[in-house]
Amino acid sequence: MKVILQREVDKLGVPGDLVEVKDGFARNYLIPRGLAAPATKGGAKHAERLRQTHQDRVAKERTEAEALAARLAASPLRITAKAGEEGRLFGSITAADVADELQKATGATVDRKRIRLEEPIRSVGTHEVAVHLHPELDAALTIEVIAE
Repeated sequence: MKVILQREVDKLGVPGDLVEVKDGFARNYLIPRGLAAPATKGGAKHAERLRQTHQDRVAKERTEAEALAARLAASPLRITAKAGEEGRLFGSITAADVADELQKATGATVDRKRIRLEEPIRSVGTHEVAVHLHPELDAALTIEVIAE
């Protein structure tokens, strides 16, 4: 069965795509959930409009992500934490802590799952962290950990 996707579906396509799927998948899953509509002769214009709005939305998200990446790269993020005499932290700084500090510093909401920490930060100093802002864009963030 041919359907026109109304929303993005993983491993299938983006809005406006005309895809061929099994009849049961379309009838039982895609169409009832509003993810797709049956392909008709008049659906071609609708599909093109869906595809164009999706491309516009993706382009807008990309420019916003680039602007945020530039702000993140401009200055380091300073986080204060309790530390011992050798520079070891009491506890650690996790991705959730970094996301909270980013929220306070820039006002931009970044999901903690998009912050790529190989392991939690446990020492005072400067650390490099990658932030996944867009499917095509990762930003480098410098975190400066300061002892209280």
